[in-house]
Amino acid sequence: MTIHAFTDGASRGNPGHAGIGVILKDETGTVIVEEKKYLGKVTNNVAEYSALISCLEKVHTLLAEKKGFTCSKLVVHSDSELMVRQLNGVYKIKNLALKKIFGHVQDALRSARFEFSIKHISRERNREADALANESIDEQLR
Repeated sequence: MTIHAFTDGASRGNPGHAGIGVILKDETGTVIVEEKKYLGKVTNNVAEYSALISCLEKVHTLLAEKKGFTCSKLVVHSDSELMVRQLNGVYKIKNLALKKIFGHVQDALRSARFEFSIKHISRERNREADALANESIDEQLR
């Protein structure tokens, strides 16, 4: 089964209060999992990568623990042009913190039992994940 993931990281300030939103959908568009998490004070780019790592961890966990769950292909949709282009080898990673996080992504992908691709989408098409990321920040700041 192909799983479509929508990931977003949000940071209010750069760095600032940050959160992530992750949504996994099956081939019909049915939501399998929604996740939001507050990260503390980090940059927007760190938040975007953190959302991707959380997505990969969630798929690995579902494959290991949820009976009947399958994923032969994971297609991640993100509005972070920088992250998508870095992962697709178009941009080099210069920032040391991002290089370290990129290494975590690469480690997770090396052990993956599924095909992986990542695509850039507009912010409008990523509103659900963005809303989750911002909810996680709002809940922390209340």
